[in-house]
Amino acid sequence: MSECKRDYGDFIVLMGLAGFTLWYLLDAIRVSATPQNLLLILPLAVIVLAIIALELILRIKHGSLFRSSEEEPLHKTLPVVGLFAVYVLSLEAIGFDIATVAFLALFLILKGERNWLLVGGYSVAFGLSVAFFFSQMLPYPMTLLLLPS
Repeated sequence: MSECKRDYGDFIVLMGLAGFTLWYLLDAIRVSATPQNLLLILPLAVIVLAIIALELILRIKHGSLFRSSEEEPLHKTLPVVGLFAVYVLSLEAIGFDIATVAFLALFLILKGERNWLLVGGYSVAFGLSVAFFFSQMLPYPMTLLLLPS
């Protein structure tokens, strides 16, 4: 006798993300409904909610909303969680730029990428771009070692 197992994890994550997005948007509108305040928040919230709705519609259409998908085993997930924890804890000590580049390189290696040129090139290019973008966009100083702050 086969037993039908339902997996609600993806649905709960989507609903949590939608709920948080709506809460954040409504809170931002409550604080200040000026265009300057909502210039980035409103379009991004609409895009996130549209993507969530599209994902739900596609899963309902294919009948896979609660169907279990291929999951990574725990022994492959825990190192990534540990790596992320080390990344967050190292931001102040070694700087956002170096920590981001190292995190990306180690993550790619953990996920099985063996092309060292791709690992190094992508990690440096994307990591430094993200660090530069955030250092310019955020109104407070960030710890950076390579990039000027």
